[in-house]
Order: sequence, then structure tokens, then C-alpha cells
Amino acid sequence: VQLVESGGGLVQPGGSLRLSCAASGFTFSSYAMNWYRQAPGKERELVATISSAGGSRNYADSVKGRFTISRDNAKNTVYLQMNSLKPEDTAVYYCSASHSVRRNYWGQGTQVTVPS
Repeated sequence: VQLVESGGGLVQPGGSLRLSCAASGFTFSSYAMNWYRQAPGKERELVATISSAGGSRNYADSVKGRFTISRDNAKNTVYLQMNSLKPEDTAVYYCSASHSVRRNYWGQGTQVTVPS
């Protein structure tokens, strides 16, 4: 099983990034997919989640209206479009796959830095 994030980097405030997470080794279309982030010295927080078929999406209040989660089950990939980035969005972003009865899976993370 692998979850491989990409697309992180350094972006100026107000800019945009699109994170991708490519999944393999499990039935991607059966899992809800999530994006978490962890800033230095802070706990990991849930940023966005999307249901297995993509019909339901939820966001943390801090990113509502700025971030969009989407998925392509044909490509086994989940995305996080991040617009209007702020310094407080600086964190390592992780994707995870969650299922009600099966084990969850995590990626290794990708760094997003928005300088103040």
C-alpha cells in the first residue's frame, strides 16, 4: 500500500497550490480520503475529507471557501486545491485513506510553506 503526496512547495501569501496524492495497493474507490496537516509544535488537524464516491465533502472552518478537495477514482488520486494561501497554512500536509471497518493508510507528507 502506498499513498504518495506531491505538489507542495513555497508559495507567497495569496497564492495557490494543488496537492496530489496517488494511491496504490488497495481499493481506492472504497475508501474515504482525507487531507490532514501538521504545523511545527501543533497537533495534526483534519483539513478536508471526501467520501468514497466523491459526493460528500467536508472542510475545517479555517479553510472553507479557500480549499477544495476532489478525487479521481479512475486515477486513484485525491487532490487538494489550495487558494488564497496564508502564512498560517504552513504545515506538512498528509493524505490518508479511511474505511469504517478496514485499517487506515497514511502518506509520508508534503511540505507547504507560506512565508509571512
